[in-house]
Parts: sequence; C-alpha cells; structure tokens
Amino acid sequence: MVRFKYNALVMYDDVRRALALPRPGRAAQIRMAPRPRAGGMFPWLANRLIKQAGVLILLYPSTDDLGFFLTRRADTVEMHKGQISLPGGAQEPGESLAQTALRETREELGIPDAPIELLGDALTPVDIPVSGFRATPFVAFTPTRPEVHAAPGEVVELIEPSLGWIVDEKNIVEETWDIRGYPAIVPYFAINGHKVWGATAAILSEFSAMLRMVGN
Repeated sequence: MVRFKYNALVMYDDVRRALALPRPGRAAQIRMAPRPRAGGMFPWLANRLIKQAGVLILLYPSTDDLGFFLTRRADTVEMHKGQISLPGGAQEPGESLAQTALRETREELGIPDAPIELLGDALTPVDIPVSGFRATPFVAFTPTRPEVHAAPGEVVELIEPSLGWIVDEKNIVEETWDIRGYPAIVPYFAINGHKVWGATAAILSEFSAMLRMVGN
C-alpha cells in the first residue's frame, strides 16, 4: 500500500511523473467494473451514435496532499441522476475534448476565473453504454483551492477527497447490487461516506495505478 506522507509540492511532481508514463488503460479500469461486465448486460444499441465528453480531475493543494473535486449530481439532470461524478460534460462543435473538460468544469463548479494548468495527455477514455457517452479524462492543477459556486440544478453536493485516498487499497469495497434487474458484484471507492463506482471509479482506478507506479 502506498501512502503519500509529504507535502503537496512533492505530490505535484509525482503526478507529473505519473502522467509521463504509458497509460495502463482497460487493465486498470476493469478492476472497478461491475461483474458481469456492463457491456454484456447493457450493450450499445445498434447504430447508436457515440457522444463524446470530457471530464477533469482538477487537483489543488490541501494540507499535506493534493485534493480534487467530485460532485453528486442532482436528481433533475438528464443523465446519471444522483451519481458521484467528475466535473465535465458533452463536447460542443469546434472544441477539443481538453477544452470541453476545462469549460464544463469551470461552468459546473462556478470557477470561471481560476487559473488551471492542464497536466499531460488524456487518460484512457471510458465508454458508458447506458447513456451513449465516451468520457475522456484529463488531469489539471490549480495552485490554490478555488472558491466553488456549484451550478444550481446540476450539483447537490461537492466531495473533496485526496489523492492518497484513492491510492489506498483499503478504500476499495465490493458489494452485490441489483442493477436494472440484474445482480452484479460492484466495486467502488468508499470516499467520505459515498460509493464512487462505474465510469468515475474506472477513471480513478487508472490514475491511482499510475500514481502507485511512481510511489513505490
């Protein structure tokens, strides 16, 4: 088990080194996938157009680590009601997925003027068959925690774990759930009383695997 016991500046350097590594991809993502695989239970619909989305792991210095933002989605949004997600959203015409992730994060968190530095290339995209999205994750850094004014009607709760939390293996739990009438074993990150699963957990699983590579 890797524990980060040093300051946020050192942790920032570790993040930069981790993002310079090859992406472990699905091998790391699938660890947090429900079993049996969701693609078998909930396959892509024939001829369904894949919608592109960009999401962001926005890091900021906390006491002795780096924190990042997760949001609990409102029950009034169109997709993934009530779930824990990284900030982000659908790509608009003429913008790159990195631009999408940055724009959507600024809008969703209400931080239009926060200085944000994009770190490295994208992580491995994650397909979400139930909504038809392909989410491409990026990692970014802001030098101080911004004052957040989360978008009303979209976000009902802000969750702020540390990177050490997702790297610590003891925070990964499995339960048997009923998902749309199908029994499934669901791994999730237990974070601040919340169960972070699905696409968000897959993204964090890849990122945490990369951090462990440089933390060993």
